[in-house]
Amino acid sequence: MNEGEYSLVRYDWSEDEIERIYTLPLNDLVFFSQSVHRANHAAGAVQSCALLSIKTGGCPEDCAYCPQSAHYSTGVSRDGLMQLDEVMEAARNAKSQGATRFCMGAAWRSAPQGEEFDRVLEMVRNVGALGMEVCCTLGMLTEDQAIALADAGLTAYNHNLDTSPEFYGEIITTRTYQDRLETLSHVRRAGVTVCCGGIIGMGETRRDRINLLRQLATQNPHPESVPINTLVRVSGTPLANQTPVESLELVRMIATARMLMPKSMVRLAAGRLSLSDEAQALCFLAGANSIFLGDRLLTTPNPDSNSDQSLLSKLGLSLMSEAPSAVS
Repeated sequence: MNEGEYSLVRYDWSEDEIERIYTLPLNDLVFFSQSVHRANHAAGAVQSCALLSIKTGGCPEDCAYCPQSAHYSTGVSRDGLMQLDEVMEAARNAKSQGATRFCMGAAWRSAPQGEEFDRVLEMVRNVGALGMEVCCTLGMLTEDQAIALADAGLTAYNHNLDTSPEFYGEIITTRTYQDRLETLSHVRRAGVTVCCGGIIGMGETRRDRINLLRQLATQNPHPESVPINTLVRVSGTPLANQTPVESLELVRMIATARMLMPKSMVRLAAGRLSLSDEAQALCFLAGANSIFLGDRLLTTPNPDSNSDQSLLSKLGLSLMSEAPSAVS
């Protein structure tokens, strides 16, 4: 086996093929994934993204990991949709700290119709005018809503699959896997790029992780951005006492994602506070080339910008000065 086997972009990965990659000896797996990474991306460059919760709490979904679900008592306040000037202040601050993508998340099951959605469209237009990539995650979308977001200048839409189809019902009962796939289809047809990944550490098996990767890697085209999250355990949610996943399992997940989707940005996303510097270094070595800046990811903690700058400096990595689409 050599990295040349993975030089072509494919959409027909089988479960057995992915398992064979995922379970390689770690030294071999990281060597191959780093080779694929270097063939497709600048080796020492990391994209920085910022994520802002523009509407917080009270979500009717029952996602077992989420502190914003109305089904659980987690201490997260319910806040309505932010005003444009508040969002723009956050976006300008994120840009000043080096972020090239600004993501706006709202705790809705489905994006609403009417005034609130119109306000989101205005946010998209204004953030885009700053020269940043603009991403939204607003729940399920209709085809018309996806088109409206595209017309406003949306760069990407985040809609994670979270886990495998087989394990999905153990985590969420208020929305089906097919619902998620349909929203991704609406986004893709509207001409907006896709940000889609998942979460590990929710009690799923390794087989579930492999099948999640297969769901992502058989999309044609692949998601342009693939966030790999580690569960952040929050008191009051059903997964509050879940046993933490081993960091080397995260490394395997990232390395395999890099090999299956060589052109995609692979984002080391939620859960970084639980990782040592050494574990994060292995994730970057395995092919992660994007992180979130800022001390909050929606409502969960994240390393602050000073910590990230210090880590990247120690590793000899640098933040991209422009979004990947602008420098490719």
